[in-house]
Amino acid sequence: MKHVSTDPPPIIPARPGENRLWEWAREQFDLDPGYVHLALSMLAPHPRTVREAIAYHRTELDRNPALHFHQRDERVRRVLATAGAYLGADPDSIALTESTTAGMAVVYTGMRLGPEDEILSTRHEHYAASELLRFKAKSSGAGHRCISLYEDGPTATSEEIVSSLVREIRDNTRLLALTWVHSGTGVKLPLSRIGEAVAEVNHGRPTDRQILICVDAVHGFGVEDFTVEELRCDFFMAGCHKWLFGPRGTGVVWGSERGWNAVEPIMTSFDVEVFWPWYLGRTPDAEAPRARLCTPGGFPVFEHRWALAEAFDFQLTLGKKPVAMRIADLNAYCHRRLMETAGITVRTPADRALRSGMTCFDVEGRDPGEIAAMLEKRRIMAGQTPYRDSAVRFAPGILNSVADIDRAVETLEQIVRAGPQEPPA
Repeated sequence: MKHVSTDPPPIIPARPGENRLWEWAREQFDLDPGYVHLALSMLAPHPRTVREAIAYHRTELDRNPALHFHQRDERVRRVLATAGAYLGADPDSIALTESTTAGMAVVYTGMRLGPEDEILSTRHEHYAASELLRFKAKSSGAGHRCISLYEDGPTATSEEIVSSLVREIRDNTRLLALTWVHSGTGVKLPLSRIGEAVAEVNHGRPTDRQILICVDAVHGFGVEDFTVEELRCDFFMAGCHKWLFGPRGTGVVWGSERGWNAVEPIMTSFDVEVFWPWYLGRTPDAEAPRARLCTPGGFPVFEHRWALAEAFDFQLTLGKKPVAMRIADLNAYCHRRLMETAGITVRTPADRALRSGMTCFDVEGRDPGEIAAMLEKRRIMAGQTPYRDSAVRFAPGILNSVADIDRAVETLEQIVRAGPQEPPA
């Protein structure tokens, strides 16, 4: 459907010093300049400081593993300190994991639920969350319901989302599983408003019967300007290897005091704050912070985990607010360009408050995998959403420019005009 506008395409105004900031940011990466990169929301590259930190730790571990390993506790504390600075949280409220999925496993598998409890989730969740919740319902005997928060992504409103959710809460609802930004539609949930509504429901409930809000936050992490307290959730779970530009195979779980108190460890923690009380013959449960107690142990890829501190430092150097504004501006421009393109149906809301770093769309009568492949042949890297009802996805971030979006949309227009029988490029 073509949306006609008589207005000229919007120009993103540069704020003082901003152009140089984004030029500097792009200079920190080794992305192939021959491509337009609009699929970095799936797996991001590392900036120079992260690459150098990984290389340093890898070299030292190869040179003298035992010696370099001696400082592991200090390095973990530095990662937690920088994560806390970025999230606006106490470092001891954060657990380190390998991915969003691993973080959700820590929370959902460890949560104390029984046959008298209900898990409430939505039809907008990623496969990983849906399956973990199914596993949890099966093992615990808890009920599990999936609901829709909106009928149509482009026209969704905060009021519709919040009212749809509150209407479905029951007396035995105990766990509310949500995704901050739906990667199949680009819809961003109004988490603070949801938190307020759930707080009203929780008022008067016994502490052990209150609803816990657990959020897959990966597509807002590194995009939005926030502190975790402002989101009013009990768990914030995210991988760090997408928008945050963190080392691949890293993730975090932040939990509120109420949240961590509702979860049991599912794997032995190797954090010294847990090991040392055990070593001295005491019970770690009474001494170690719950998040550290629930941090999965074993030997991760140390050079990646320890380099996570540099990823948080890089984001803090850029500034959360400038990053959020830049991504919002680019996505507003991308959304409008796609809305004005014939043969394109956009799934993402026009309301900036309900979208984040991606625009999902359909090409009339065409398979999204085919469109993504044809764009790739023309050196435009686009995403395809990993859902049964799949779509094409453009995810402009701080490493992109208006020119990138123009080139991608113009290439898409050529593909749409040529039709499905287009000869190979």
